[in-house]
Amino acid sequence: MPKPRRRKPGSGDSGLRIVLIWRRSHAGRHAGPLMNILTPLPRITRAAEGMNRRRFSVAEIEAMVEAGVMDEDERVELIGGELVPMSPKGRHHEAMKTKLLRRWIRDIPDDLDITPETMLTLSPDTFLEPDVVIYPSAAGLSGLTAANVLLVVEIAASSLRYDRGRKAKLYASFGIRELWVIDAVKKTLRVYLEPTAKGYRETRDFAYGDLATPTFAPEVFALRLDTLDAR
Repeated sequence: MPKPRRRKPGSGDSGLRIVLIWRRSHAGRHAGPLMNILTPLPRITRAAEGMNRRRFSVAEIEAMVEAGVMDEDERVELIGGELVPMSPKGRHHEAMKTKLLRRWIRDIPDDLDITPETMLTLSPDTFLEPDVVIYPSAAGLSGLTAANVLLVVEIAASSLRYDRGRKAKLYASFGIRELWVIDAVKKTLRVYLEPTAKGYRETRDFAYGDLATPTFAPEVFALRLDTLDAR
């Protein structure tokens, strides 16, 4: 910051001295409100809980990201028009995701794609961000819908209860045919099949050494969690 130039006595500097003295004496008194204005607001709030909220659309969220209003990497999902922060990624989650992707990417057929953590639009006011999605290459990411997704995988540690409960019901209500939820801590797998408006009719549990074979994706995606640790 440049320093102010000195003025000779009598050259009109008295007003400047008065202003500087006032600023020094009042700086502490007014620092609180000023700091409140400049301090970034928390990203999460429940201030309007129980009240009507403004519904956002997927298109509006995409426009806000393009305009720089929202960070492109901000971890949120849009559920019924409301933005919901996602749980932070932990060590168990990232280790399991890395091992799973390494296995499947190595063996994936040419006519299929596998994408981690992409936006899966389920309706004009709902998108989720699954950990892994398997779908036909011909559809492409821009054409990704609940109808052409072959398998959705969620890897859970701290979010296990949400992924097995509320999020599984959301996937079912939009017709996702098969959902796998991997417990990254206990290293178990729960498979969800036969979606309905209220949830999945069928669930199957697989232990660490059990073989799970997908119903709609090719058999090459069959998985035993213990083999991911055997390198």
